[in-house]
Amino acid sequence: MRIACVGGGPAGLYFGILASQLGAGHDVTVYERFPEGVTYGWGVVFWDDLLDQLGRQDLPTAQRVRSHAVRWEDQVIDVRGREPVRIPDHGYSMARQTLLRILADRARELGVRIQYGQALHDVSHLAETVDLVVASDGVNSAVRGRHPGAFGTDVVQRRNKYIWLGTSRVFGSFTFPFVETDAGWVWAHAYGFDGGTSTFVVETSSETWRGLGFDRLGTDATMRRLEAIFAPTLEGHALRPQHGTRDAAPWLQFQSITNARWHAGRLVLMGDAAHTTHFTIGSGTRLALQDAMALADTLAGHDDIERSLEAYGRRRRAALRRTQRMADSSATWFEHLPRYVEQDRFADLLQRRFSAAQSYLPTAAFLRLSDVALSAPGITVPARKAVQRLLSLGRNAVGRVNG
Repeated sequence: MRIACVGGGPAGLYFGILASQLGAGHDVTVYERFPEGVTYGWGVVFWDDLLDQLGRQDLPTAQRVRSHAVRWEDQVIDVRGREPVRIPDHGYSMARQTLLRILADRARELGVRIQYGQALHDVSHLAETVDLVVASDGVNSAVRGRHPGAFGTDVVQRRNKYIWLGTSRVFGSFTFPFVETDAGWVWAHAYGFDGGTSTFVVETSSETWRGLGFDRLGTDATMRRLEAIFAPTLEGHALRPQHGTRDAAPWLQFQSITNARWHAGRLVLMGDAAHTTHFTIGSGTRLALQDAMALADTLAGHDDIERSLEAYGRRRRAALRRTQRMADSSATWFEHLPRYVEQDRFADLLQRRFSAAQSYLPTAAFLRLSDVALSAPGITVPARKAVQRLLSLGRNAVGRVNG
C-alpha cells in the first residue's frame, strides 16, 4: 500500500515506522512543512506506560527514546509565601526536537521517505497516486480544514491565556509555581528536559493577563515582566520564547478539538488533527503515538481499508473519552483557580483536579469523599469503587493521567 503522511510530528513519523513493518511493508512518504531540525515546542513529557508500549511496538525506537529521556523526580507545588509541597512521583521528558530526530532516523532506516519543507494544504493530487492519506498536521490542520463538514469537527476555545517558554534553569521536579499579583494569580508548569533547559509554560486568566498589561507588551517586555513575577522560582535565569518569535509575544488560548468522524474516504486524521487534550494533563505526545499504534494495528487486522479506518476511529474515540473528560476537568479547574488556591489542602485539590465533581461540590465535601474513594480504611472495595465512579476518580486521579 502507498501511504502519504502529511505532517512530520511524532504521530506521522511513528506511524511511518510501524506501517513500514506491516506485512511486506507499506510504502510510506512523510511530508513536513518545516525544514529538518526546525520544530515548534520545547520539551515533551511522558511516563513509564508509554516507554513500555513503545518497547512492544518497535524496540529500537523505545531503546533510543529511553536512552535520551531525562527522568524527573516528584511534583513540587509552590504557592508563593507558603512552604512548598513535594508529592512523590516520577516521569520523563526530552526535547521535542530530540524525539523527532530519533523518530526520523528510525523511519529512514526502515525505508520511509521524509520530504521536509513541503507544506501540503490540498492533498487532492495525492489521492491519485497513493492508497491512503494520513493527516497528522496538527491542531490547525490545513488538510482537515479543506474538507469542512467531512469530519464533524467541533472546536471549543478555553478561557485562560498561556505562553510556551523555555528557561536555562533546570527543574529536577515537575514544578507548579503560583504567584499572586495585584491583578490576580499567575502560575507555571515547569520541568527540565535536558542538561541545560526546562519547559516553562505560563498560564493565567484573561482578566489577569490584561490587568498586567500583557495585551500591550511586545515579546522582550513580556519576558522581563514574567521574569520579575517568577524571580524566586527562576533564581536569576532568563525566560525565552520560541525560536523565530518576533514583536508579538505568542500568547495562546487552548483549542479543544474533537471530531465525530476520523476519516473521509481514504483520508484519515491522526494526532492533534483528530483530537486535542489540554496541556495541563501532559498527554499530547503519548496520545499521538498511540493513534499511530492503533492505525497501524487496524490496517494489519483488516484487508479492506474502509473497514480498517472505521475500526481505527471507533477504537480511538472510545479510548479517548475518559482522558478527554479528565482533561476538560483539569482545564476548568485552572480556569477557576481562585476558588481553590486559598484552601489549606490546595495540593490535594490540585492533584485531584481531574474530577469534574470539584466544580459543583463544596471543596471540604469533595475532599472528604475523595479521601474515602482513594484510601480510607474500613470501607469495602465495592463501596470505594462506587464513590470513585461518582467522583470520576480512577487509580490515576492523584498525580498524572495515564489514560
